Amino acid sequence: MSWLVYGANGYTGELIARKAASRGLRPILAGRSPGPVEGLASELGLAHRVFGLESAPALDGGLEGVTVVLHCAGPFSRTSRPMADACLRRGAHYLDITGEVEVFESLAARDAEARAHGSMLLPGAGFDVVPSDCLAAHLKRRLPTATRLALGFQSSGRLSRGTATTLVENLHRGGLVRRGGDLVRVPAGYRTRVIDFGRGPRAAVTIPWGDVSTAFHSTGIPDIEVYLAAPAALRFGLIASRLFRPVLRSGPVQRSLKRRIQAGPPGPSAEGRARGQSLLWGEASDATGRRVVARLRTPDGYELTALTALAIVERALAGDAPPGFQTPSRAYGPDFILGIPGCERQDA
Repeated sequence: MSWLVYGANGYTGELIARKAASRGLRPILAGRSPGPVEGLASELGLAHRVFGLESAPALDGGLEGVTVVLHCAGPFSRTSRPMADACLRRGAHYLDITGEVEVFESLAARDAEARAHGSMLLPGAGFDVVPSDCLAAHLKRRLPTATRLALGFQSSGRLSRGTATTLVENLHRGGLVRRGGDLVRVPAGYRTRVIDFGRGPRAAVTIPWGDVSTAFHSTGIPDIEVYLAAPAALRFGLIASRLFRPVLRSGPVQRSLKRRIQAGPPGPSAEGRARGQSLLWGEASDATGRRVVARLRTPDGYELTALTALAIVERALAGDAPPGFQTPSRAYGPDFILGIPGCERQDA
């Protein structure tokens, strides 16, 4: 079976392509930029295709003979729909590495359509949201009566240009939580709490992470918040951003911030990824006051993204791809993350 990495010339797409080739896997590398895609494919000895996302016929031609698409070209709020449309038309399975709530929700709404085509739609096949989604499902398994879920993570290392660009585009939108099963907009830096990720207490702040969408689909828990361990400057900056939402949304400010991002390095170095580590924490509780806690340690987020995305691709190519909208834990279970090298879970 053939599979394709779209956006292979981006930071994470290239990382995935190189790791795939090192394992003897043979993806087709694709993207809209001929030079970078052709150069990488030639270096790795892989086939390549060049096409954009604007034309349905071009997309259909680009996916000819492809069984699984791993979509790595963001911002996914703009790119996921045309690629998912093409996958459904072709009967292919769609994976991506987004962490954007609106993408998760829009693809969840296409569950019946995907089932009718025999296609799996599984967004969030990387650090967003495989480890946290599996942790959420594990907590639900331990406390089936859970009505509240809090997740948090502590991560080190630089952001890629693509991740930083997505963050800039959403700065003005504030925070997001799940309440009574509904997604609810809240102010940026809405709530803080102290979390022990396994190395002592750290102050953390709520962020609009993808799990406020996916954890609900995975567990049915109606109240969900996600926290990021953050220094005081970042916490105060989030709170201050409430006053500048119109400014942060303006075209000139957006363009200025994006120019600064593009002037920086594409992402963390190989040495930085090798040194990096992510710590995750989760707490589920119910109406009677019962509470369960678990922690998870993983490699650097970008390294983990490559590992989990490739593991899901291999499962899908082997025929293990349940049709319809899926989250990582719904498709492969709460313990899927424990099969990824360098991942360890501990219950408290």
